[in-house]
Amino acid sequence: METTSRVGAQAPDAEGGQPAPSARRTVDGYLLAPFPWYGLDEAFTGPRWLMKVGTAADGAVEHGSIGHGDEPSVRSESTMDDKERFAVVVTVAANPVRRSADGTGILEATSVSSAAWLAGVGLLSCTWPGHMDHTLRDDWLDQQTETAWALADDLTGPDWSRLSLPVDGAPESFHYRESEFGWVLAGSTQQGVHLGAYGRGMSAYGLGFAVIKDIAAYA
Repeated sequence: METTSRVGAQAPDAEGGQPAPSARRTVDGYLLAPFPWYGLDEAFTGPRWLMKVGTAADGAVEHGSIGHGDEPSVRSESTMDDKERFAVVVTVAANPVRRSADGTGILEATSVSSAAWLAGVGLLSCTWPGHMDHTLRDDWLDQQTETAWALADDLTGPDWSRLSLPVDGAPESFHYRESEFGWVLAGSTQQGVHLGAYGRGMSAYGLGFAVIKDIAAYA
C-alpha cells in the first residue's frame, strides 16, 4: 500500500498543548471534492468541525476529516485529559489510478488500508503518552506512525476485529482496533469512498455514519 496520504498528508501539529491554526480549515477545499463527505449520523447532536483536506499531486482532493465532540488537544502535562470526548471521521476517495508527486509514476489505488492509516495517524497526532517528556515525543510519534502503517497494511491480522455499524442506514462491516490511546476503525461505503474513524472517550460501538447533505453549512 502506497499513498500520497502517507507521504504528503500532515497531521495536526500541536506543540504547546493546542492544535495549530492549520489543523482547522475552511469549507473551500471540501467543496472541491468530487465525492461525498461522511460524518456521524443525526443521532450525534454535538459540535461538528472541519479539519484538513489532503490532495494528490495534481491538486485533486483525495481525503478529509470531520471532527465531532471536543476538539482534541495534545497535552504536555504528565497526564492526558480523561474527560476529552471526540470522534473524527475520515473520508477517502476510492481512486484506482493515482499519479506520483513528480508525475512520472503510478501509485497504488487508495483502499480501506489508506483510511485505516490516516485514522491511525490522526489518533496519534492528538496523543501524548503520560510518562513521556515533550522532547521525546517526535521520536515516539515517528515510531508509532510506522507501527500504524504496518497495522493498516494487515487488516486481516490479529490486531483487528470486525465491527458492524450503520452507514446511510444500512449495516457495513468495519475493521476495528483499540489501544491505550483510543480506537481506530476503517471500512468502505456504497458511495464509492472509504471511511476511517478514530476517537477517544466516545464508544465506537454506538456510532453510525451518513453522507453530509450540505458541507457548505460548515462555512
